[in-house]
Amino acid sequence: MAETNPEALLQKLESGQLIPFLGAGALTNVTNTESGEPIPADGDSLILAMTGGQPMAPRLMYEFPRAAMHMENKKGRTFIERFLNDLYSNNQWSVSALHKWLAEKQLPLVIDINRDEQLSLQLSEKPHYLIVGVARIAAHPLRFDIYKYSDGEYIAIDQDDFQADLPIVFKPLGSPQPTPSFIASDADFVDYITELMGGFAIPTALKSYRKGKQYLFLGMRFTRDTERMVMSEIIYAADEDVAGWAFISEPTEKERRFLKKKNIQIIERDWQEWFESVASAETAETV
Repeated sequence: MAETNPEALLQKLESGQLIPFLGAGALTNVTNTESGEPIPADGDSLILAMTGGQPMAPRLMYEFPRAAMHMENKKGRTFIERFLNDLYSNNQWSVSALHKWLAEKQLPLVIDINRDEQLSLQLSEKPHYLIVGVARIAAHPLRFDIYKYSDGEYIAIDQDDFQADLPIVFKPLGSPQPTPSFIASDADFVDYITELMGGFAIPTALKSYRKGKQYLFLGMRFTRDTERMVMSEIIYAADEDVAGWAFISEPTEKERRFLKKKNIQIIERDWQEWFESVASAETAETV
């Protein structure tokens, strides 16, 4: 389809009609600046980072929320929060070319279900909003905090003061910045998805903004129920004809069935091929 060519997708992104939705694979090529090890982002790598490299029982290795629930029961909630904060909050990671490019674009909205701070760091010189998912242990009834970034710092604001008039970074599963907050364990996800379904995990202005929009899934896989449920609720009220496009080079039959049901078209290529083509074309235009 013509709409899936690199230039058409880029135009949709720049117009605000197409919203980037980043999964674990979007952090491909981000490495530790000292050791060269890749940043833990997908389920297996996160579990192994949490256990110091020791595999867990197969039923726990199935996905990170299950393993995190086990460790939370065993070592306490603070262990999970400290692990994720220590993992992502320091400046030990290389800069992602994709995140830098997205930040330079100043798109109206980027949804990122990773827990890192690449986008926050790349936007550190530009006014923007950061919406961070909040776990069940929070003291207030809503499952998000909204921060406005200006003059070099994040300031918490009420959703009544949030007008979606600046670029927005939405981190549903949390972030170290500006106050560490993470959706991690099974219990977190059960509560968070319930609140998503009830409308208490997305600001009112963002719920209005997302109506009729389309989504471009970069580095997302849909083989686990947790990711599918979170995504389904976040893209609620998407364009009825084509809700979006997902770059998956080798989709499973399960992914094909699920995405067809959601009116999302699969592009059977790696997202990096698309990104490299549009980024190189933009570079050539400026030379």
